[in-house]
Amino acid sequence: MTGREFDGRTALVTGGASGIGLATALLLAERGARVAVLDLAPQVPAPIRGFTVDLTDDAAVRAAVTAAAEALGGLDILVNNAGIGATGTVEDNPDAQWHAVLDVNLLGTVRATRAALPHLRRSVLSRPGRTAAIVNTCSIAATTGLPQRALYSASKGALLALTLAMAADHVREGIRVNCVNPGTVDTPWVGRLLDAAEDPAAERAALNARQPTGRLVTAEEVAAAIAYLASPAAASVTGTALAVDGGMAGLRLRPAGAS
Repeated sequence: MTGREFDGRTALVTGGASGIGLATALLLAERGARVAVLDLAPQVPAPIRGFTVDLTDDAAVRAAVTAAAEALGGLDILVNNAGIGATGTVEDNPDAQWHAVLDVNLLGTVRATRAALPHLRRSVLSRPGRTAAIVNTCSIAATTGLPQRALYSASKGALLALTLAMAADHVREGIRVNCVNPGTVDTPWVGRLLDAAEDPAAERAALNARQPTGRLVTAEEVAAAIAYLASPAAASVTGTALAVDGGMAGLRLRPAGAS
């Protein structure tokens, strides 16, 4: 479904000022939703509304979600997109970094969701027969072993499990919960990793090559998957992880030129 399927609906996107979050906010707004974002630096174009919040601060998250819901006139959709990265093996990241990444990638989702749930429930109750939606930005790292991503993978594996548990908890309330599992996406964070590499061009080529399509996923492609899961077209979809990874998780191709 494309066009104006979000007319009359409201959406909140965490980490919505850049990358996948911004692409999602723009797409939802283009398709008719009233949209707000939560971010540390929420500089976003009109008509999207921006709210400054640190997702590690529970009281601040509750206040920001309430303010956003009031500004939008309710809340039908929550996109838990905010996240931070980490590189290294299980030996490389100190405890403080583990706590910091889990605090954003996992507990940030918990905080935003529990603050949003009362508003999502009101949305369902006020419109019989209509579902509310939560979409979490997970990662192919939750299901595929990637080198130098121990901490990041652990945080996303926990997020995948949380998605399934939340879907079971809230399905009878009319609240659907799904996640997207992107492969390597051409975002500002990946750009910074490439810039820091000894040979950025070679590193980009390696990232492109590990996805069967031969290129990085775009933020807009992930946003399209999020929009589908949030849309009325996905009214029977809950507890699902939708891979947007260029075939990385499921395909095992022979090397190019091999017979």
